[in-house]
Amino acid sequence: MENQQKIDVLSIGDITTEPFIKLSEALVLPSPQGQQLCVNYGDKVAFESAEVLRAVGNAGNSAVSAARLGLNSYLLAYVGNDSVGKGDIDELEKNNVHTDFIVTVPDMPSNYHYVLWYGVERTILVNHHEYPYSFPKTIPEPKWIYFTSIASNSLPYTLEIAQYLKAHPNVKLAFQPGTFQMKLGTNVLKDIYACTELFFCNFEEAQRILNTTETDKKKLMNMIRGLGPKIAVVTDGINGAYADDGTNQYFMPVYPHEPFERTGAGDAFSSTLTSALALGKTLEEALTWAPINAMSVTLQVGAQKGLLSMEKLQEYLANAPEDYKLKKI
Repeated sequence: MENQQKIDVLSIGDITTEPFIKLSEALVLPSPQGQQLCVNYGDKVAFESAEVLRAVGNAGNSAVSAARLGLNSYLLAYVGNDSVGKGDIDELEKNNVHTDFIVTVPDMPSNYHYVLWYGVERTILVNHHEYPYSFPKTIPEPKWIYFTSIASNSLPYTLEIAQYLKAHPNVKLAFQPGTFQMKLGTNVLKDIYACTELFFCNFEEAQRILNTTETDKKKLMNMIRGLGPKIAVVTDGINGAYADDGTNQYFMPVYPHEPFERTGAGDAFSSTLTSALALGKTLEEALTWAPINAMSVTLQVGAQKGLLSMEKLQEYLANAPEDYKLKKI
């Protein structure tokens, strides 16, 4: 393929097709685990609309985000030999994502999740198929690898990626762990943490990863950096985001907006920050870019429709309100 020797960002992780089902009626009730979405058991539940979104998931969202910003974006993922997988690949190619490293697995289905959308939040019913993951023996050296959510059988694959990074020290790793990766624990994944340039998680995930009740964001970031990552980024939803590069700690507020639907905001933030660094921007500059794409994604349904071109992102940045500023903390 043309330009195959130049990979700006190689996203690695699972992708899926997701029907987005907008519920008409539901209850959101408190529970010890947070909030619960409740509908009538054994009843017919009304929904307002449904829309099928393809090639989504953390890795797919990252790959499309980088491509929209003009980077040479590749995706390493697995799909089944079915119409769902073919649809995912077609969708990625429409978005200028290179699909050379997508593996089609015979006799396995593609990932197909369901999103229940109520209010501005979503609840996702997930089933990550356990594909025969294997890192390619030969691959052009990317500037960045963006490694994220993958199925529960992925430990050997993760260790292969860690070995690749050790053998290719010029490749920088952005790590945004998914649920199964967090469950494996930091000791099991110590090799991948040690290779990480840029680490992303939200506030609650930071506590879970570190097995702590600590609430101070500065301390949490310092603890994450103690696991190996050079730069730790902890997001806190509408309260903004925090970053620690070992020299300075920063706070970046959200870009002011009224969200329509929040799916993919975290992916947009993390992938945009990574893309900015891949383009040679400083961490300070990258932190001003990331909330803009996160904001734009929440204005439309799903994780990819609102992802911005470089021109539109710069337009938002130029017209940012006075209080949209990075602060050292």
